[in-house]
Amino acid sequence: AGKPFQVFTPYWKRCLAEPEPTEPLPAPIKLPIPTNWPDSILLDDLKLDPKTKWAEGLRTAWQPGETGAKANLKRFLTEEFSDYSKRRNRPDIAGTSRLSPHLHFGEISPRQIWHAVRNAKPSNSDEGAWRSSQFITELGWREFAHHLLFHFPQTPAEPLRTNFKHFPWREDAAWLSAWQKGQTGYPIVDAGMRELWATGWMHNRVRMIVASFLVKDLLIAWQAGARWFWDTLVDADLAQNTLGWQWSAGCGADAAPYFRIFNPVLQGEKFDPNGGYVRQWCPELGRLNDRWLHRPWEAPSQILAQAGIDLGGNYPKPIVSHSIAREVALDAYTRMKSSQPI
Repeated sequence: AGKPFQVFTPYWKRCLAEPEPTEPLPAPIKLPIPTNWPDSILLDDLKLDPKTKWAEGLRTAWQPGETGAKANLKRFLTEEFSDYSKRRNRPDIAGTSRLSPHLHFGEISPRQIWHAVRNAKPSNSDEGAWRSSQFITELGWREFAHHLLFHFPQTPAEPLRTNFKHFPWREDAAWLSAWQKGQTGYPIVDAGMRELWATGWMHNRVRMIVASFLVKDLLIAWQAGARWFWDTLVDADLAQNTLGWQWSAGCGADAAPYFRIFNPVLQGEKFDPNGGYVRQWCPELGRLNDRWLHRPWEAPSQILAQAGIDLGGNYPKPIVSHSIAREVALDAYTRMKSSQPI
């Protein structure tokens, strides 16, 4: 229709109809150096490290540069690619590529990944199978995010769907802080936010869960979540961050329907069924059995005592009731959709 795509499926279908990307060029044999070097200063003199020791976790979790990118891609294609569609939603196992930081900083390119996947497919496999694989589709989502940012440059600050400008977001510093620190009382949410702070990264499924919790359970504006991710994610990318948060809030392109509100308990039980992820990042819950792990406030007091858990003490009580928060959010979204005064 002569307008930018705002729905992923027709966008990606159109992309796949184009000739595939050409092979990446080989690395240059040598790089010429300047005759006269410009004046400079030592990197340490720029004092870029944060005052807190937050960066130590990043150094432990990541190997920056092309070497780290290639190692991650090789590991993924060897160990995880064949089961990616089944394992990618499980934060308790290594089922994703962890290539997003390397892509953002240009340490590897989408073109390199495309051809690495192409060359890794079995010689007798269907030619179209790898192109339609879930992993290549996720690479397409990355391109879609940049397509949207190019055509709608206002979206890092403003909702693509303009009626959301009048949505009644709350301003609650205490709730926002509890979310940021992983102290909401919902284990899967807290585990994700703590992983983010410790490593600069968070599993994609958990990103959706914590985002839904902020914008729909707490009704705090998506821009606040986007700012926190921008400050803490090692793969912080303006296009991806904007698409993800507007998708979660329901105000962007191809967004989640307003009535899709993730239940953090059910999400935890489905995608962290053995509790490995929650136990890793919320060690105070480590001795609680699987039945109560994702809903500790429902556990009998004796069970909590045996597990060494003091709700409201060493682990917080839920800051909101999900069932009540869900009804409040649905009411606000429904009235906005029907243009009734809120």
